[in-house]
Amino acid sequence: MTKTHEGGCFCGAVRYRTSGDPNRVSACSCRWCQGRTGSALGISVYFPQENVEFIERATRKFRLTSDAGRWIETEFCENCGTTVTWALEFLPGERGIAGGTFDEPTFWYKLQRYVFARTKPDWLEIPDDIEVTQAMTSKGL
Repeated sequence: MTKTHEGGCFCGAVRYRTSGDPNRVSACSCRWCQGRTGSALGISVYFPQENVEFIERATRKFRLTSDAGRWIETEFCENCGTTVTWALEFLPGERGIAGGTFDEPTFWYKLQRYVFARTKPDWLEIPDDIEVTQAMTSKGL
């Protein structure tokens, strides 16, 4: 049986369902992740695009260029503003889901990597079993 997980925005106008295991789970402290979350880091859970189904999709899109010079297109709720999902130029066919938007129990996935650690808060300690990258490169996160 395929695993599924659901989630959505704060107000419920955006709802999604993922199937299978994520391909990648990252925490990141780049300026884009800090800005989109309003926090010191973002948690990104990536699935193949075909494994993400929108049940309700009242979203708006915003595209920007990352620190690495690649486009990022984020989707956020047009009602409450929660950033729920995004697509990245350097990960074609993948859909990023904001880790905190999954329904309870949240954080069911295992963090695999910490990206852009050079701008992480000093008080944050990264476990030894997590891959660490100091900065993004032209190859992406």
